Amino acid sequence: MHSDTITPADDTWQAQALCAQTGPDFFFPEPGSSVREAKRICAMCELRPACLEYALAHDERFGVWGGLSEKERLALRRTAR
Repeated sequence: MHSDTITPADDTWQAQALCAQTGPDFFFPEPGSSVREAKRICAMCELRPACLEYALAHDERFGVWGGLSEKERLALRRTAR
């Protein structure tokens, strides 16, 4: 089976993601703070598809995962139903 996304079987990809090299402050901002910088970093990360898949599979409700905010992931889940 061919897949266009990078989805390693384990979570070792997390250590290789750009967010692991920048720290959590951008990705888990205070309520009402901008997520623009987190999304910019995500856009450059080749592991973004795996990250988003992980967040959706594990129902991550906080922070920026795979380039999407909490609200954007919720909207994606709703449209997928």
